[in-house]
Amino acid sequence: MVRRTVAFLIVAVISACGVTPEPARAAYETQSTAAVLYDVTTDTILFEKNADAALPPASMSKLMTLYMLFEALRDGRVTLDTTFSVSTRARQMGGSTMFLDETDRPSVEDLIKGIVVQSGNDACVVVAEGLAGTEDAFARQMNARGVEIGLRNSTFANASGWPNPNHRMSVRDLARLASLIITEFPEYYGYFALEEFDFDGRSPSNRFNRNPVLGLGLGADGLKTGHTEEAGFGLVGSALQGDRRIVFVFTGLNSNAERRQEAEAMINWGFRQFIRKKVATKGDALAEIPVWLGDHQRINAIAAEDLELLVPAIGQESVESRVEYRTPLEAPIVAGAPIAELVVTAPDMPEKRIELVADREVVRGGFLPRVRASSSVLFDKAMAQVQSLLE
Repeated sequence: MVRRTVAFLIVAVISACGVTPEPARAAYETQSTAAVLYDVTTDTILFEKNADAALPPASMSKLMTLYMLFEALRDGRVTLDTTFSVSTRARQMGGSTMFLDETDRPSVEDLIKGIVVQSGNDACVVVAEGLAGTEDAFARQMNARGVEIGLRNSTFANASGWPNPNHRMSVRDLARLASLIITEFPEYYGYFALEEFDFDGRSPSNRFNRNPVLGLGLGADGLKTGHTEEAGFGLVGSALQGDRRIVFVFTGLNSNAERRQEAEAMINWGFRQFIRKKVATKGDALAEIPVWLGDHQRINAIAAEDLELLVPAIGQESVESRVEYRTPLEAPIVAGAPIAELVVTAPDMPEKRIELVADREVVRGGFLPRVRASSSVLFDKAMAQVQSLLE
């Protein structure tokens, strides 16, 4: 089969010489080791840097522990009122803690708050032991579940993010995990916006959420900070402005002040540099594709739903799109089956691909379609021979 491309523009026509104007939007710049900025609403990566590098995630990996706890709540294995026991191992955890001891019986809701707000390493061990018996067993479950939900560059050695050479995550995986929490567990997502929690009044100096952009009027409402000497300062964050939600992740900064500045800059850039554009309405035919051996000779590739994309707010003329497909398509074809892709490109942004589907069913043809197809093949071969002789 021959691969052909049908090209068209979302916003403007490219000049006759084929030169695309330089965009006025400046590419995002960051001093972080790795970063990704993702628009959840339109499923668009707006920026990435070393997004797939497996790096020490510090406490940001506590999101995986919370995700698995939320799954246990959804499955009915526990409720928010279920209480867990505290082991000596949990009580002895260093770093940030809820200051739990063996006499405590914290509820699932207490533990969620303690992990989100206080970044409790002890709380993570309590959850791991409560759900899997041991933290090692829980880590194995984290690894298995991580593969299932599409975390491609993550390995887990513990529930808390405690430094370990086998405990690694990419910022892309962290962004995916955050997005799953937001979309799958809206009933629990509100916990990530809590600015203060102190279990039983034991840790007044550790009662404030470390997320530096909560309460700043930027729409920030989650998710989790991280810091170790090896990882530096990082954040998995999310913000909602109007009907748009973004998730941003970065790591490797040198101070809490840099973390706050980076978070504010990412939020402002993500919301102010882009606008939503409707590029197709459900049912719009974006390409006509030849069909091989079918009862129809051509079929339309249509939008399966209304398509809205993010484009640069300034320099929209630099955005291009095209439809790609294999031709000819061979019958039979089921109505609604993917048959092409809408490919959108813009300077300094990753390519965006959206499936287009068949507008009708095409059944395999009888005698006449086969004759037409055979004649076409013979004609193509004859023309090829003529061309060879002329050369």
